[in-house]
Amino acid sequence: MPNRIDPRVDVAIVGGGVIGLAVAWRARARGLSVTVLERGEIGRETSYVAAGMLAPVAEVEFGEAGRAALELGLRSAELWPGFAAELERVSGAEVGLLRTGTLVLARDEDEARELERQIAFRESLGLRTIRLRGSEARAREPGLAPTVRLAFEAPDDHSVDPRFVLAALRRACEATGVRLREHAPVLRIECDGDGDGDGSGDGVRVTAVELEGGELVSAREVVIAAGPWSGALPGLPAHARVPVRPVKGQLLRLRDPAGPGLLERVARFEGGYLVPRADGRYVLGATVEERGFERHATAGGVYELLRDAHELVPGVSELAIEELCVGLRPGTPDNLPVVGRGGCGSLDGLTWATGHYRNGILLAPLTAELVAGALAGESSARFPAACRADRFVAAPA
Repeated sequence: MPNRIDPRVDVAIVGGGVIGLAVAWRARARGLSVTVLERGEIGRETSYVAAGMLAPVAEVEFGEAGRAALELGLRSAELWPGFAAELERVSGAEVGLLRTGTLVLARDEDEARELERQIAFRESLGLRTIRLRGSEARAREPGLAPTVRLAFEAPDDHSVDPRFVLAALRRACEATGVRLREHAPVLRIECDGDGDGDGSGDGVRVTAVELEGGELVSAREVVIAAGPWSGALPGLPAHARVPVRPVKGQLLRLRDPAGPGLLERVARFEGGYLVPRADGRYVLGATVEERGFERHATAGGVYELLRDAHELVPGVSELAIEELCVGLRPGTPDNLPVVGRGGCGSLDGLTWATGHYRNGILLAPLTAELVAGALAGESSARFPAACRADRFVAAPA
């Protein structure tokens, strides 16, 4: 029989990435006892590979889902300065927030026409952008190639260093009494009543998380923040699960031996981006590949990233390669996150905080506030309709 942890914790969080840690920190600040369960090392999966762009304006897409993602991104971007300042104060560690803006670049006439369309779209939404001729873009960033045809600047889009953020969140959690458990893979989510995963689930409540080896972590509330692994956790009724898939991304981490100066702003282009750090390092990414959980780096993926970046920022070719990274983003059918109570409303004790796709770092402060507020019973904590956990599933017959 499994051994129970005594006393029972208020909140057990499955997943120790940026979302899980941010939720844990914010929940603990509200007086809840919190345990984080991570199958590997804390903060060493998807979040560790991320580039760290806080770019809702540069990344907005056409369509209803794009508008919903923009609304979430703008809300969370507004929270980031205060979130970063408090996190640095509590942890004593920097998070690498750079408020330098983003340049979106076009390298030829076809891309320039599309960029004009993108600028008009953002203007129609009331977003702040600055249209730049190629010469004006090069005046802002001398490292750009003379062939740049057109650009626009999103001055309110910024970046952080996710590895700094993860380290700071870990320190903040430890300093405030969150229990972090590494190498604690989950065997199943335990439910009272119908926990086999094949019933209707009516009246079922999540009560605990069983770990490999038989240990049972009993909790009043369970939060699933396991990234691309969230949808496959056994034990939940079938109708209460959410469809989360892995989306592969390859990135390069580069370093300028001469120090910072090649780029000050984030540079985005068709097929990738180049994100500067304050110390002369850069993140070049990223491929978007539907390959399941396969994580091999490929010569073709790396070649295309370097080729495209070199066309726009020739100095990239002089940078030293420090690391080749492969990560798995958690995607949903509409690529919007799943944040809220579990299933079709009949599964108590379960909250989702997953499916953030390419925006986990950006959406961490907002997700943490929404989930922690709901866990603490705050009346103001209302989950956005676009993130509802039941939008992909039909009520059981």
